[in-house]
Amino acid sequence: MREIQSELREWTDAGEEIALATVVETWGSSPRPLGSKMAVTKSGKMAGSVSNGCIEGAVFDEAQKVLKAGSGRIAAFGVADDVAFDVGLACGGHIEVFVEPFGGVHRKALGLLERNESATLRTNLATGELALDEGTPPGSELARRDGDWFVEPLRRPAQLIIIGAIHIAIPLHRLAKVMGYRVTVIDARAKFATRERFPEADELIVAWPDEAMAKIRLDASTYVVILTHDPKFDLPALRSVLGKEVGYIGAIGSRKTNQNRFDKLRAEGFTQEQIARVHGPIGLDLGSRGAEETALGIMAEVTAERFGGSGAGMKQVKAASA
Repeated sequence: MREIQSELREWTDAGEEIALATVVETWGSSPRPLGSKMAVTKSGKMAGSVSNGCIEGAVFDEAQKVLKAGSGRIAAFGVADDVAFDVGLACGGHIEVFVEPFGGVHRKALGLLERNESATLRTNLATGELALDEGTPPGSELARRDGDWFVEPLRRPAQLIIIGAIHIAIPLHRLAKVMGYRVTVIDARAKFATRERFPEADELIVAWPDEAMAKIRLDASTYVVILTHDPKFDLPALRSVLGKEVGYIGAIGSRKTNQNRFDKLRAEGFTQEQIARVHGPIGLDLGSRGAEETALGIMAEVTAERFGGSGAGMKQVKAASA
């Protein structure tokens, strides 16, 4: 819903009648993942996508029928091979889309998203019943089907917190912004954490890591990258997040450097389970030590952790599943 948030607000405020279409099941090659949404108004406006174009016209027609009937329905679509090729797929697939009127529960969910609050939206595909729970359980990043219920975690925008405004942090913050993250850069050294060096950061904080982190809301939508490579910064940063349910913790440095950190933290009473959550050395091995490539390796690992990917090459993944 977040991808069409602005249109939903505009249309709601204008009093438009809206139908919401959601991808709730896929088989074979699918253009869009579960939870992808498209909104249609009775007056003919559209926003979002459930198939990158190949069934949008049919979904528009279903939406008009739903608005007229006042109740939701599942619409099933097969994507033919020739049509699938046109939208960048190797072969066809099958998609189920739940189309329903945009109502009070959806408006409440929209309000939570606008306040950057997280929530879990559950839709009974058999009855159309809706339930909205504030907050999302740890590890529930992706939408999923659970019997008749379709469960959608509506998380706060993912935020990347970079501790240490070193050279690698510059391409890292730019890449994270391209990928849709809200980026905060923290460093106690004012000459490093400058707007000139980090023009795209949403927030620059000149403070010690533990002091800064104490003022930031941390949850499963938060991804923390520690780049300071100095114990007087690294250890306070790690102490501030090890006991929190953040989505990712990574710390730059060699295996020996990280082992020294872990030994000190273990001596302070942190558990092995907490320490094992730290990705250190940080990032995926891309075979290069340049700043840009290192940043790419870090964001690749963050992405794999966020969405439950293995970090392996697709050739190996496809071979293992064949």
